[in-house]
Amino acid sequence: MGRGKIVIRRIDNSTSRQVTFSKRRNGLLKKAKELAILCDAEAGVIIFSSTGKLYEYSNTR
Repeated sequence: MGRGKIVIRRIDNSTSRQVTFSKRRNGLLKKAKELAILCDAEAGVIIFSSTGKLYEYSNTR
């Protein structure tokens, strides 16, 4: 049995929001890297946090 549906909305608790951002950011960057390797494709991801900090991933074959 799969997971239940959740409502997508802003997380009010700033600590929980930051933890969720960090986990999802790492997962997204990992998926971009996997996609680039498995599909022999060029991939790039740019993420800005709520504080304006930049996180990025890019590759060239």
